Amino acid sequence: LGKIASHICILDANAQVAEGVALDILQGTSLVADQRVTAGTIEKDIPDSHTVVITAGLRRKPEESRLDLINRNVDLFLGLLAQVKAAGLKPTTNLVVVSNPVDILTHLAVERSGLDWRRVIGLGTQLDTARLNSPLARRLNLPATQVRALILGEHGDSMVPIWSSATVAGLPLAHWPGYTPTLEREVFEETKTAGATMIKLKGGSGFAVGVSIREVVESLLLDSRKVLPVSSLQQGLYGIRDICLSVPTVVGCGGA
Repeated sequence: LGKIASHICILDANAQVAEGVALDILQGTSLVADQRVTAGTIEKDIPDSHTVVITAGLRRKPEESRLDLINRNVDLFLGLLAQVKAAGLKPTTNLVVVSNPVDILTHLAVERSGLDWRRVIGLGTQLDTARLNSPLARRLNLPATQVRALILGEHGDSMVPIWSSATVAGLPLAHWPGYTPTLEREVFEETKTAGATMIKLKGGSGFAVGVSIREVVESLLLDSRKVLPVSSLQQGLYGIRDICLSVPTVVGCGGA
């Protein structure tokens, strides 16, 4: 969030860890932007926050799906959400849910936070979309920033790639030299298993999820109105209601 947020506050159940993370970021601000970076507390810092990002949760084990985390993360998440709500969430605060299973926890946040549903956004398939574009670009020897393929639905095993809309700099990806149905299947399989691969190699994802969160938060702070594949409570689009899933969503200062 360099050059965007005027104040970044790090909260953690372990206050020493929060202080260390804040200090680590602060030491690099002279190379990025003039920002305040502090460690804080829920009671002191939540009431004045424009956007609150919840990433807390137990990580998956190698053999677990994201939905399996529901047995371990719901109570933790609801306890944290209750603290955030009690601290005094403003009606204009945006809440971004990253913890897994993200679609279910986003739905619970809509029900329990007291915020308008538009103000509650799950990271959803924003991360999966990034994970799809990058290997596509690598395999086709293309600039990653010019590949635009989209994943929608659940952030989980039932996620859906929308190949019909995939482009390279506005040109149809399906017509690109080297693009084949086999490549399509292989890249999607790599995308679906990317989280498990990260768990196996280094314990979990950090950098890709970090820049995915940044994309959402920057659109909220700058009122960019970017169309992002984030999770929100569905109100009848495609005939879907009362469930949180990722669909193409305009994200600005008012949320979804």
